[in-house]
Amino acid sequence: MEPRESWAALTAGGVAGVFVDLILFPLDTVKTRLQSPQGFRKAGGFHGIYAGVPSTAIGSFPNAAAFFITYENVKSLLHHDSTSYLTPAAHMVAASLGEVVACLIRVPSEVVKQRAQVSPSSSTLRILSHTLYHEGIQGLYRGYKSTVLREGTVEEVWVRAVSGMETQFQLRKLLQDSFLSGTVSPLGILKGGFAAAVTTPLDVAKTRIMLAKAGSSNASGNVLTALSGIWRTQGLSGLFAGVVPRMAAISLGGFIFLGTYEKTRQLLL
Repeated sequence: MEPRESWAALTAGGVAGVFVDLILFPLDTVKTRLQSPQGFRKAGGFHGIYAGVPSTAIGSFPNAAAFFITYENVKSLLHHDSTSYLTPAAHMVAASLGEVVACLIRVPSEVVKQRAQVSPSSSTLRILSHTLYHEGIQGLYRGYKSTVLREGTVEEVWVRAVSGMETQFQLRKLLQDSFLSGTVSPLGILKGGFAAAVTTPLDVAKTRIMLAKAGSSNASGNVLTALSGIWRTQGLSGLFAGVVPRMAAISLGGFIFLGTYEKTRQLLL
């Protein structure tokens, strides 16, 4: 990939990430509070719906940029001399590696954001300083494995890499017809919604791990321990807590993200 294309991918990915995260932040807060162990009302209900937004505002650009710059470069390397039937696999690998790199930025931002979302009376800065004081840097990376596992799940990576399974003409036409004209692609929404629903238990486990008190069983970061604990105490409803706002956010977010990314990238090239 040419340097100019790399910078365009980085900037476009960052802009798209900020755009989506800030627009859909209220949905994310509702989802987090539904998944929290203390329950929706005790976690704040609809009060302070933008609690934790500074963490998202700061982390969104580098997080999204890290994903797309890794994705584009790995994809470019794998496409070199690759046959057509390996193209989907190349996009899947590129997307997976992009997630691993992006999570190095996303997880600390996510930890602070989620803790602020369930404690609307505490500022983002106070949450950050409290985490660093009591848990150190490791506290900011609580839930890294569960986040990578969630993002790396086949359904989610497949949705993120779907552009690689389309021709460039089809992708650009889809984006122009849907995002730029203001109409929504039903297929894209169904794909995003399906991925969100299937991976909700992993998302609930990640939330519980990030919100767990230091020294508790969930604080160890073991996904299976978190899932079994949720199953024992809350059953199936607990494993799928927040599935509706999660489906809405990912369906709309994926659509807006791809459209914003492609449009911004075109403007920069």
